[in-house]
Amino acid sequence: MSFPRYPTYKDSGVEWLGEVPEHWEVKPVRNLASIVNGYPFDSALFDAAEGFPLIRIRDLNKIEAETFYKGEFVENAAITSDDVLIGMDGDFNVGRWRGAGRALLNQRMCCVRGKSNILTRLLEYALPIRLKAINDVTYATTVKHLASSQVEKTFVAIPPDTVEQIQIAAFLDRETAKIDGLVAEQRRLMELLKEKRQAVISHAVTQGLNPNAPMKTSGIEWLGDVPSHWEVKRLKHISPFITVGVVVNPSSFVADEGFPFIYGGDIREGVIDWENSRRIGAESSEANSKTRLKAGDLLTVRVGAPGITAVVPLECEGGNCASVMLVRQGSFNSYWLCYAMNTRIVRFQVEVVQYGAAQEQFNISHAVNFWAPTPPRAEQDAIAEFLACETAKFDTLTAEAQRAIDLLQERRTALISAAVTGQIDVRGLVASAPALPEATCV
Repeated sequence: MSFPRYPTYKDSGVEWLGEVPEHWEVKPVRNLASIVNGYPFDSALFDAAEGFPLIRIRDLNKIEAETFYKGEFVENAAITSDDVLIGMDGDFNVGRWRGAGRALLNQRMCCVRGKSNILTRLLEYALPIRLKAINDVTYATTVKHLASSQVEKTFVAIPPDTVEQIQIAAFLDRETAKIDGLVAEQRRLMELLKEKRQAVISHAVTQGLNPNAPMKTSGIEWLGDVPSHWEVKRLKHISPFITVGVVVNPSSFVADEGFPFIYGGDIREGVIDWENSRRIGAESSEANSKTRLKAGDLLTVRVGAPGITAVVPLECEGGNCASVMLVRQGSFNSYWLCYAMNTRIVRFQVEVVQYGAAQEQFNISHAVNFWAPTPPRAEQDAIAEFLACETAKFDTLTAEAQRAIDLLQERRTALISAAVTGQIDVRGLVASAPALPEATCV
């Protein structure tokens, strides 16, 4: 759908804005809003449940704050859901706190409080465009930082007439709500595909492919019945050798080039991101021969997201691993076991033995005793082949849904950019809107 443009334009004098409608004004944010910087609260007074809601970057667009402050209320750091908030570190995200009542704004955030609610709303739409551009050209070796002075000096284009301001906000509210609804539908579809994919895998590795196969009790309450010709084995009786990757100063073996050196963060379900992994030299990998990788081995994440498993591909042959569980290939089909390891059958056992509040993890001494329903090798091969075909179908549908989301989000960003810079004239595209209420005083 194409939108009309304004009759005449002028040079804004601001590179990122370009030409704007003739009657619009170009002003820095400081002329349209007040900026409130977050306060450096004493972390010794932080609490998980009691006190005043303390809004940090992680709380953007949330209803409940993760942390509360038990000290005195600091008026200069008070905010409400009427205020637009900016995370000053990382991606410079823009949003609001969605909770009720007043809250406190923590350091490394700032509040943009427009002179009217409608100005606040328009700034909420306009600022992410400019802040993304600033983020893209900001160099940082670790985390990028934004200064509140940069926000204050940011120029935006605004029509002087309040009615026109309201029309632009109403148009964007309506159109972005439509797009957000479509995005939500695609995300629900992705969740359903994920659930169905997991159900297909779980059924295949616990019940087999023959629906008429006679069943027997597994002898394990939470596992239930399995095909009568299957065995239920511990992991140490399936693999000939199970160990942990390099744990003593693994960073000392990291090299600029060489073989893949796989850490837990390189592993996703069924996939090892070896191309972007660290590297280890041939001599260092050979010196750690106990954990030297062979194609067909399995690697399981121990720390952070314990239980996630993938098969070692040929590209990792000769490489090594650090702080993950290494399951050596044996007479079993590696891909069958990988599917089984990534189901609730094994993940449940991981959850039972894992420990650590900040970093969940498990010990190898527990993992070697994990149970797995084990079919004969020929059936393992058939199950692995069947699941490779079925999961590929689900993965294709999921990728299509993600592409649709990406296109919708690109459309949303382009529409907002066009509206807040006056590249489209939306005045005739919305019904007359009443003035928004004035901002709540804090």
